[in-house]
Amino acid sequence: MEGGGGEGSVDSPNLTVQVKFSGRSIPVSLSPDSTIKDLKSLLQPLTNVLPRGQKLIFKGKVLVDTITLKSSEITNGSKLMLMASQGLHQGDGPITKEASTPSNLRRTTVDANRTLNNKMEAPPVVDKSRSERWKLTGVIALSGCQLKVIPEEVWSCGSSVRVLDISRNSIHEVPARIGSLSSMQKLFLNSNGMLDESISWEGVMSLKSLTVLSLTQNCLTSLPAALGALVSLTQLHVANNKLTSLPVEIGLLTHLEILKANNNRISSVPSSIGNCNSLVEVDLSSNLLVELPETFGGLLNLKALHLSNNGLKSLPSTVFKMCAQLSTLDLHGTEITIDLLRQFEGWEDFDERRRLKHQKQLDFRVGSSAGFDEGADKN
Repeated sequence: MEGGGGEGSVDSPNLTVQVKFSGRSIPVSLSPDSTIKDLKSLLQPLTNVLPRGQKLIFKGKVLVDTITLKSSEITNGSKLMLMASQGLHQGDGPITKEASTPSNLRRTTVDANRTLNNKMEAPPVVDKSRSERWKLTGVIALSGCQLKVIPEEVWSCGSSVRVLDISRNSIHEVPARIGSLSSMQKLFLNSNGMLDESISWEGVMSLKSLTVLSLTQNCLTSLPAALGALVSLTQLHVANNKLTSLPVEIGLLTHLEILKANNNRISSVPSSIGNCNSLVEVDLSSNLLVELPETFGGLLNLKALHLSNNGLKSLPSTVFKMCAQLSTLDLHGTEITIDLLRQFEGWEDFDERRRLKHQKQLDFRVGSSAGFDEGADKN
């Protein structure tokens, strides 16, 4: 961690301060020789507020980054107040008292268990004519139908199914039978409140023709290694979940073109991401990232990279040099500065591509800025 103030020393034992933020008190332990900047760095993962968006107040005074706790007369048990600047946060926003209470998640778990255990509940009735139409078109569209289980008629369609959309329902179980839809190419499971145990990945991984998998707006905390078996995937949408990481096996998805994993709690990206050399667009915005693997430079087809609202301080050194098609880069809400970017090899070529892209969009915009305005601070 930058500053290294959290370790303390033999001569200066750590002290614990209480930081009041958004209706809760956060205990933080660090050396009295640590700076206020060190304290802000420790508070970043605990609050989702970037250091530059933090204002610490002690005894009515705003504390300056460069001074130490000792010189600020902060002692063991001292109480500080943290105020956050709007917009300067990582992940899915500042962690408030309400957000830290998992009552909603517990309620979702109870509802899911109730659904899974209620074996006597009759499946929704689907008229025969619609079932025949599904077989004829290969498209099953059941989005927003207030379903709690996948209708039996779906399974009867077998290998004729190409697209299954059961988004915006209350389906808490995708059984192993999903594998019987062996020709399926697109699967949409968005907004069902699904938990990790809701999906039979054994069934999903047998869908060798699957090109689009969408799991946005659920309650998933992890993706299994089995994801790597879906070698035909071109699009993976897992935004707005509670994911803390991406599996190493994502590197096996060499045909993947679009990865949208924004609004999660991902703190690191596996280096195997560099093997996904077909990637064109990657959205990792609003997560808990502090760095990206150098292997991002291997994404030679990458055109758009969205990284806003993360704790990033730099980018992989080869991202501009190697990603020769990159023209969209969103860094809003990070700590990356424009001066840092200008030091990267290949920056000039990237900036030219970005300008050309903006020039083509002039007909659809009121005005255009000649300077870089993708979120990097000028100082």
